[in-house]
Amino acid sequence: MLCGMTTPFLQLRLSIFHATQTEMAAIAGVNQSQVSRWERGVRRPSLREMERIRAEALRRDLPWDDRWFFEVPEQAA
Repeated sequence: MLCGMTTPFLQLRLSIFHATQTEMAAIAGVNQSQVSRWERGVRRPSLREMERIRAEALRRDLPWDDRWFFEVPEQAA
């Protein structure tokens, strides 16, 4: 995270999924260090990874909006 700023993906993981980085990595099919890069804004998830995350949110019946990959979810704001 840069200068204490909250990134959309960090808030998505914490506020929507309530998951650890390791759990989120398993959902997306990546390793934990990749999730850390997303949260720090160094990289963004690929389309395939976003599709996996969305599918898991829907499977868990979690609230969902694709904008949350790019904007902090209102529930977390």
